[in-house]
Amino acid sequence: MMTEEAAEALFASPLQPSENPTIDEVEGAVRRSLTAFGGARGCAAAVAVEYGDHPDNASARMRWALSLVRQPCRGRA
Repeated sequence: MMTEEAAEALFASPLQPSENPTIDEVEGAVRRSLTAFGGARGCAAAVAVEYGDHPDNASARMRWALSLVRQPCRGRA
């Protein structure tokens, strides 16, 4: 899965930055979002809706999501 797709799935999840999620929680949230929204395209659509409805908050949430999915420990053994 591409980094951008994982970030969109995390963005679409109910996980919040204030929860300080672990990598396992992030990976679980990504999987659940992909299932709930019918795959990467569904997650991308959810992101688009949020950018339309709440553009002031969406940018910060996407930066948060990208920072988590780009962490080096995501590829841990």
